[in-house]
Amino acid sequence: MNNFSFYNPTKILFGEGQIANISQEIPENARVMLAYGGGSIKKNGVYQQIMDAVGNRIVCEFSGIEANPEFETLCRAADEVNEHKVDFILAAGGGSVIDGVKFIAAAANFSGDRWEILTKGGKGIESAIDFGSVLTLPATGSEMNSGSVVTRAEYKAKLPFGSPLVFPKFSVLDPTTTYTLPIRQVINGVIDPFTHVMEQYLTYPVGAHLQDRLAEGILQTLIDIGPEALAQPENYEIRSNVMWCATMALNGLIGVGVPQDWSTHMIGHELTALYGLDHAQTLAVVLPANLRVRKADKLAKLAQYAERVWGITTGSDEEKADAAIAKTEEFFRNLGAGTRIEDYDLESSVIDTIIKQLESHGMVKLGENKDVTPEVSRKILEAALR
Repeated sequence: MNNFSFYNPTKILFGEGQIANISQEIPENARVMLAYGGGSIKKNGVYQQIMDAVGNRIVCEFSGIEANPEFETLCRAADEVNEHKVDFILAAGGGSVIDGVKFIAAAANFSGDRWEILTKGGKGIESAIDFGSVLTLPATGSEMNSGSVVTRAEYKAKLPFGSPLVFPKFSVLDPTTTYTLPIRQVINGVIDPFTHVMEQYLTYPVGAHLQDRLAEGILQTLIDIGPEALAQPENYEIRSNVMWCATMALNGLIGVGVPQDWSTHMIGHELTALYGLDHAQTLAVVLPANLRVRKADKLAKLAQYAERVWGITTGSDEEKADAAIAKTEEFFRNLGAGTRIEDYDLESSVIDTIIKQLESHGMVKLGENKDVTPEVSRKILEAALR
C-alpha cells in the first residue's frame, strides 16, 4: 500500500426527514444563499422543507445552475454572494449544483482572475465561503469530497479543480428526494459511481487489500441493485443503497494508498463539453473501450475484477479480462445507456476534435502511469466508435 494522507471533514445527515435538521448545522446568524438548478426542488417538496428548516436566515436565492455548471453563471452567483454579504451557501440539487457551489464559494473571495481557479486546478484558492448541501440526485459524490468540475462554453472546456477548503460542512442525503428522478438520471446515478470506483480500483496491485474489498463491495452492490432502482423508483431500501454507494465511491476512502487512473473521465469531459452528452453517458462510452485498449497494463486487476466482482473463474487471465470487460459493457447497456459514440449520433470525425481539445487542455499524460498520450486516447476513442 502506498503512503497517504486522508482528510474528510464533511458531516453526513442520512435518511428520511433529515432536511429538518439543517437548522442545527448552519450558524444561527448566518446570511445564507440558497443555490439550486432548474427548480425541480420546488416540485418535489425539497424547497419547502429547506425554507421551513432554515427560515429567515435566507437572504437571497440563486437559481439556474446548469447540469454542467457554467463558469459565467457561477461568477454571477459569486458576485451576488459579495453583494449580499453572504457567509454561508446552501446547495440543493445534484452533483452539478454542488460542484457549482464549490466554485462559487472559492470564487467569491478570489483576488485574481477566477478562470485561474480552473486552469490551475484550485491551487490558488486561499479561502472559501462555508457551505452545505442537500443532495437530490446521487451520482457524482460531490456531497462528500473537495473536487468540482466546471464548464466554460465559450472555450468548449470542462475542467476539474479541488481544494481542502471546498469540502461541504455537511450534506443531507434523504433517499425519498430521489423518487421523482427521470429514468435517465437514475441510470446516470448508477453508472457514474460505478466508473468512479473503477478509476480508483482498476489500475495495478499495490497490496491495498481493504481498499480493494471496499471497492468491490460498491461495484457488486451497484450491479445488484442498479436494475432494481429503475424498476422500483420508490423502494426506500434500494434508493438508500444507491445514494450511499454514490457517496462512498468518491469520498476518498477507497482511493487512499492506491494508484488512480481518471483517463476515462478526462476523455469523457471533452465529449460533454463539445457535444452535450451527460457525464455518465460519456463514461459508459469511454470506459469499456479504455479497458480494451489498455488491457495489458491492467491485466492483473482486470483478472481480479473478473473473479471477485463478476464471478468469472475459468480461463486465462486474458480470457477473464475480456469476459469482465464484456460484462461491464453489457451491464451499462442493460441499464439503458449507449456504449458507443455512434449511439449518440456522432461520427468518426469527432475524434480529431476531441484529441485537439485534450491537447489544448494539457491532458496529454493521463492514467495511473501517465502513459495515456493523445495517441492512446485516439485508440480508445476509435475502439468506442461502433
